[in-house]
Order: sequence, then structure tokens, then C-alpha cells
Amino acid sequence: MSFFKILIFLSLILIPTISFSDSHDQKKEVLEQVKEIAKEMEDDEEVPLNDPFAGNEGTSSMSGNIPEDEQENELSLYNFKLAGLISGKDYSYISIVNSGGEVLTLSLGQYLGKIQLVDLRLNEAIFKKEDGKFMIIDFNSQVREADDY
Repeated sequence: MSFFKILIFLSLILIPTISFSDSHDQKKEVLEQVKEIAKEMEDDEEVPLNDPFAGNEGTSSMSGNIPEDEQENELSLYNFKLAGLISGKDYSYISIVNSGGEVLTLSLGQYLGKIQLVDLRLNEAIFKKEDGKFMIIDFNSQVREADDY
């Protein structure tokens, strides 16, 4: 990528200057300037793009408030982000993404670990825990617990 940057830069700066200049001193001066700029461009490090689905600990909205038993569980709702909701007449589905970028699609009644998807709204999914309480996740990746929904 940096090779093409240098090539384009050279073609834009060097060719018009060399073709219209009268003296060799100007050509040498421009050539030295281009070489300096090319060295600076070569020293720049290539930075890889971030994978938008490969979340990390910093993106968890409640990283400080996660219960201890939920931190160790891979299938904890706190480790997922809500990616999509599809609600139909007969069937309804949600898609959630874990920190590794893997997408899970659940329909109503299916379990994610020990919690069951029981309902969904326009912008959130509702899970029921074994103790009868509910966990609600929204598109902002905020997970909250409630006695009823």
C-alpha cells in the first residue's frame, strides 16, 4: 500500500516539475525532496483494521457489574451483543454475537446456557433465568435483570 502512495506521489510531483523545469539544479532539489518524503512514508507503520465483531473486555457495557458466577460462564448473556431481531407471525428469532465474532441465532423457547429466550420487543430480547427472574439485553449491549418485564 505504501508503495502505491510513493508511486502516486512521485508521479504527481516529479513528472510535472522535471518536464517544465529549465535547470538541472531544480531537478536535483526536487528529487532530493521526493526522496526525503519517500523515506518518511516508508517509516510509517501499517496499522491493521479493527474487526467490528471481535469485541473485547472494554466494550462490555457492564464489565464492572457482572456477577461472579456470570464472569466464568462462556454462555453468559454479558458476553454477547444483540445483533438482530426478526419477529414474525409464527416464529421469532434473535442473533447475538460473542467476543470472538461468532453469531448465534436463537428462536423463542431456546436456551442460551441456563437462560431461555422467552420474548422480544422492538429493540430488546428477554430471557428467563432458572430462578424466575428475567434478563433483558438491548442493542446497546446493556444487560439488566428484572423481576418482571
